[in-house]
Amino acid sequence: MANSKKPGGLREMLESMYSVIALLFILVACVELCDAAAAVDVYRLIQYDMSGSPFGSRFAALNHHAASLHFPPGVDLSRTVLIIPLRELNITFVREYINQKKPLGGLLVLLPEVLSFKTGGNKQVHEKEKMKNLLAELERLLVHSNIPYPVYFAFENDEIDTVLADMKKNDLMGQPATATTGGYKFVIPTAEPKKVASPTMTNIQGWLSGLKTDGDANQLPTIAIVASYDTFGAAPALSVGSDSNGSGIVALLEIARLFSVLYSNPKTRGRYNLLFGLTSGGPYNYNGTQKWLRSFDQRLRESIDYAICLNSIGSWDNELWIHVSKPPENAYIKQIFEGLSNVAEELDLKVGLKHKKINISNPRVAWEHEQFSRLRVTAATLSELSVTPELLESTGGLFDTRQYVNETAIVRGVKLVAESLARHIYGHQGKNIQIFADESSLAVNPAYIRSWLDVLSQTPRVAPFLSKDDPFVMALKKELAGHVDEVNVQHETLEGIFTFYDSTSARLNIYQVASVTFDLLLLLVLGSYLIVLFSFLVITTRGLDDLISLFRRPPSRKLKTA
Repeated sequence: MANSKKPGGLREMLESMYSVIALLFILVACVELCDAAAAVDVYRLIQYDMSGSPFGSRFAALNHHAASLHFPPGVDLSRTVLIIPLRELNITFVREYINQKKPLGGLLVLLPEVLSFKTGGNKQVHEKEKMKNLLAELERLLVHSNIPYPVYFAFENDEIDTVLADMKKNDLMGQPATATTGGYKFVIPTAEPKKVASPTMTNIQGWLSGLKTDGDANQLPTIAIVASYDTFGAAPALSVGSDSNGSGIVALLEIARLFSVLYSNPKTRGRYNLLFGLTSGGPYNYNGTQKWLRSFDQRLRESIDYAICLNSIGSWDNELWIHVSKPPENAYIKQIFEGLSNVAEELDLKVGLKHKKINISNPRVAWEHEQFSRLRVTAATLSELSVTPELLESTGGLFDTRQYVNETAIVRGVKLVAESLARHIYGHQGKNIQIFADESSLAVNPAYIRSWLDVLSQTPRVAPFLSKDDPFVMALKKELAGHVDEVNVQHETLEGIFTFYDSTSARLNIYQVASVTFDLLLLLVLGSYLIVLFSFLVITTRGLDDLISLFRRPPSRKLKTA
């Protein structure tokens, strides 16, 4: 009986040993992902199609070793994530890598922490100013390129700085991170991006009714004040657009607040209706403005005396520009320009006039007022920008943050527009009368401007990623409703040549991994230990003969038959 049980017990012991060895292999296979060095928030380069052509970063998932800019010459980077701090960025190197379509596993650009809208600080302004042009050039390059690998942005912090310093040391020693040498591995376990289905745009309209006398059958004339509120940038999750066009939104809200005070009293209510428009789709040829205007009935459209569009008025020094489509000799354009110029002179400011004729057959719309002009409505854009921006530029990029906006500039811009409008409404053109004088009940409120500027500077507003009931859109509607008689919201689908993809932010896991040599050595040591342990257990429980019998060749079938 004892002999019959012996082979079964030995078989069980062997099976146990095999299980232990199999478990050992699994542990060794997983050892490289067991030591997490850091985890940081990252923001993906925008992915979009324009007229069917792909642009931006076409992938999102990452699982590669990382290297710094100090990698050895000639090294293969096709399975490597290159990490580049903005401070060390060589734009020529990046441009050549993209234009020549050199293989790369991924790219991570580290931005100075002071650019983060989460910090809200004003330190190191000189450093940010120094890098502003570099960042703008990088953004233009990335946004207008088709990049066949993941590209992310992250903000510098102590954890990632430590990792980068360690990588630089290894790269300078000629030991770049690979499966053979070990190092750091960057992992973003995310699904591949999907198209944003039917992206929506939300236009918010406010109406402040003018004073209509009894028996007056004619419709009152209307003045429109308009600002586009959405943004576009290299990283949608970081596109807060403090100046473009956060400054325009803040100015519109303050102008609405000021005139709501005037219009709340029948004695000071003007004989003009005021139409306020917070429009969407600005970066995309002002698609939202176009649909908003086309929703007007003919009577309302014909009642508009003129429209003032506010765009980027938060970082100018002493001069603003009025952009128009109609010739400067046009009577209405003259009226607008002279009204603003007279007030500007009193405020010790300068206002210049820029005329750009529109081409109806060209779908490209550079300024918001051009959508009005296409419908034969007199309009102008007030902006610190003297040159017409290119498509998808000056729309709230990575460098357009709170620290670059001058609150005083917005206050002066509000005074300029509000005084000009009031003198037109109340017939005080050419008169040195300050309706919104400082220290009066109608004074511009810097605290109000500051509070809304802070909110906008922490809120990414890329239209395809804003839902109809987005909290920001609802807050904007609520705020405007507090200053006007009536608010209407219009939801439209973003149409045209653009297609957008999701996956705008993620969590990057950084692992410190061991080399294959270390793994093999560990496997050898643990395997030897298990063999010795197994031999010891067999000898002590069953004897040396049983251990030796394990390694004997079993008798052949012929011998058994004999």
